[in-house]
Amino acid sequence: MPPINNSINIAHVLRLCTNSVQRARVILLASLPNRCLLCQQRIEQTGYQQLFPNQVLTGVCQECLAVSLYQHEVCLGCGREIAVLQAYCGKCLQHTPNWVVAPCSYHQGLGPLIAAIKYQQQCAPLNAITQQLACRIELLIKHGIIRRPQVLIPVPLHTNRLRQRGFNQAWLIAKELSLLTNIPVDDSCLIRVVDTSPQTGLAGKQRRKNCHGAFRLLDGMTYQRVALIDDVVTTGTTVDEIARLFSTQFVHVQTWCLARAEAPGLLD
Repeated sequence: MPPINNSINIAHVLRLCTNSVQRARVILLASLPNRCLLCQQRIEQTGYQQLFPNQVLTGVCQECLAVSLYQHEVCLGCGREIAVLQAYCGKCLQHTPNWVVAPCSYHQGLGPLIAAIKYQQQCAPLNAITQQLACRIELLIKHGIIRRPQVLIPVPLHTNRLRQRGFNQAWLIAKELSLLTNIPVDDSCLIRVVDTSPQTGLAGKQRRKNCHGAFRLLDGMTYQRVALIDDVVTTGTTVDEIARLFSTQFVHVQTWCLARAEAPGLLD
């Protein structure tokens, strides 16, 4: 079932449906009031389409979206609040961890919506949050904090998990980001070769053991700069494991995600 993406015409979505039940679901959802999943208020488009022409805001209203975004600069290494726009806080400067770019914290408003994308196939807010990620990316590129990558690479699912879930949320985010940033997507160079257990609830050491050897890069890598795409980065174990693979071929990696789940106590 293709997710309903209000940036494209509903007739196009209907053409993607493979049976009458899917078509009926699309028509039903398109006819429902466009209300915010957080505050339940009707979503107004006034002002939004000036920022994002030809886009319709769905799933989250402008007010809830605005208050859920970072209200300050954050370290790309750990997510800690910092006073000025720069890559790292003082602590992360000592060991320069992998960059993680996100528009918001998973713990400050949008977490339930992002979880619903993955676990409930509720894709209505995906476009709006991805657009905010694109804005954050362009700001960091403009100020020379990060470099524009050559390609977007969604974190892959194992074929078993993909079959169960029906879609890869990282791929959906990557495709939307590609439209917004004009950076191509490559979903063929990185594969998941181990059907790992879910990372949720695992401690750091368990996460590292769970992900070790779970991914493989195919031969013929020609990129120098890539951006890994995922929905949420928590401890960074998954993306660090992938970045380790790329580093063996001297490829610079950064991670772009919808939200960052910072370590406990970091936001206190």
